[in-house]
Amino acid sequence: MLSQQVFMQGLGLGASLIMPIGAQNAHVIRTGIRGRHVLLTVATCIAVDAALIALGVSGFGALVQSAPALLAACRYGGAAFLLWYGLRCLAGAWRGSAGAPQPADAARQGDAGKALAAVLTMSLLNPHVYLDTVVLLGAVGSGLADGHRASFAAGAMTASLLWFSGLGLLARHCAGLLGRPAVWRGIEALTGAVMLLMAVLLLRD
Repeated sequence: MLSQQVFMQGLGLGASLIMPIGAQNAHVIRTGIRGRHVLLTVATCIAVDAALIALGVSGFGALVQSAPALLAACRYGGAAFLLWYGLRCLAGAWRGSAGAPQPADAARQGDAGKALAAVLTMSLLNPHVYLDTVVLLGAVGSGLADGHRASFAAGAMTASLLWFSGLGLLARHCAGLLGRPAVWRGIEALTGAVMLLMAVLLLRD
């Protein structure tokens, strides 16, 4: 039976981890501005998060926490990814309009396979995603009573569903504004700064 209190706990914790600007969020925004395969990108992000949350809550998150070498690999790998992505974003902000995504016309819609590969790469090759979903959410969820784990996982998955759907829709409808060089430079600069800060905090934690 679904516990509303535990569901809201999962929803709140999931939202707090997914809402800060990150590689997945920036990719969804960029895809929305370009107007290419937005639904595919959003659905893939939600599916990946749901699968990793389920894996973590099933007990794998607690297993990772009990393996110092594996946890350290996720920690330092995540910090390295955040550092690389943050510097990439800052470089994009420095380049200005040359790095701003542009809306695509019907003749330049691109290949769905390439779009899927891009979002999977951005999601699955980012160790920080595993820290948020498998380790953190998984550790909390797997520590609950058996009857509450499903409620917690459902709440965390709902946070992912609502966030990525809203973000993709907002980026698609605000493409004209977000695609302006000055605005995009601000987004890139903010994203880069947040990524570098998260990398430092991850190494210090």
